[in-house]
Amino acid sequence: MRVFSISGGSIAETDALPIRVPEGGYVWIACARAEFEMLQHEVQATLQALCGVQLVEPHTADLLSNQLPSHYDYTSQYDIMVFRRLAAMASGAAPAAGIVPPVGVAGTSSSRLALGKGGPPVLRRIDTSPVGFAVFDTVLLSVHPTDCAVRDSYATRLLNASAADQRLAGARLPASPADMMVRMINQIVDAYLDLRRELTHQLDHWQAELLDPRSRFNNWTALMQARQSLHLLDEVCDDQRSAIQDWIDALESWPDVSTPAGQRERDLLKVRSRDVLEHIERVVHHVRRLEQSAETAVQMHFSAQSHRTNDIMRTLTALTAIFLPLNLITGFFGMNFEFMPLIHWQRGFWVTVALMVSIAVVTGLVFWRKRYLARSGR
Repeated sequence: MRVFSISGGSIAETDALPIRVPEGGYVWIACARAEFEMLQHEVQATLQALCGVQLVEPHTADLLSNQLPSHYDYTSQYDIMVFRRLAAMASGAAPAAGIVPPVGVAGTSSSRLALGKGGPPVLRRIDTSPVGFAVFDTVLLSVHPTDCAVRDSYATRLLNASAADQRLAGARLPASPADMMVRMINQIVDAYLDLRRELTHQLDHWQAELLDPRSRFNNWTALMQARQSLHLLDEVCDDQRSAIQDWIDALESWPDVSTPAGQRERDLLKVRSRDVLEHIERVVHHVRRLEQSAETAVQMHFSAQSHRTNDIMRTLTALTAIFLPLNLITGFFGMNFEFMPLIHWQRGFWVTVALMVSIAVVTGLVFWRKRYLARSGR
């Protein structure tokens, strides 16, 4: 568990739960899901002391669950946001030593996109575990997966922003718990941008292999699993978009503030929330474009295979048509009649051969002019 006290342009980290809110500031309590399950009574007591209210039982269950989709909920005292991340997780990752996963909550691996052994490695590494936020007026409680890098990376960014320049620290630090939540969600969404380059490269490689006439593509299982995983990613992103849209709608219903500084802070929060929604829209567009590209590549592959089959059949048909008159001539002279033209003529064989060759050459030239024997361009 990591606890931060933010006030003005300063930020301080402590190991113990706070007993009071810093003057003019707020508190960020960040803990792993297993830690929150073990220490939820202490955390609830801290929320009661700092905010005068505790999390209701359904919201506590939401923060503990590892299976919920992204969604937004609220009460009159606080807001709840559950947001599923799209992050790369090292294979074989497990909860930290000494921490037991909550009873009834699936492990981290259950939230990863399930793929077979033949699927792209990048899809097998995408982890969609949820990150939960409870936003109070003066406290932000965030519940993360055990191996979540968002908490540590954002905490490092906060500490660096505070230490770099005290004059600019006030502008760099989040102005409120809601502002901090929106910034962390934006970081979660942007983490997908680090994965899409590798995923796009893998699908582009498959597309080139599918369209290569010299290639014998046989990795259909991995391709179908990739399409299924992209569809699951699309569903995750749709839930993210719905949750952020509900949050933006809730912001519009917040009571107006009386001071210009407070109004500016509210406007910035709305702008950042809309920016997060725009980033999610970009992720949704990219995932759907990849899914459509995979589908288009499969369709083009079978279209190319059908086109090559048609070329082969056309060539075979043309060759059959060339030799058909020759078979007719040989069949004619193969009849068992005693008196037939050219049968007893000394030069009859060579005249017949010359006639057959002439017919074959003329027919072949005609078919070549009509491009029946030409190869289609790639």
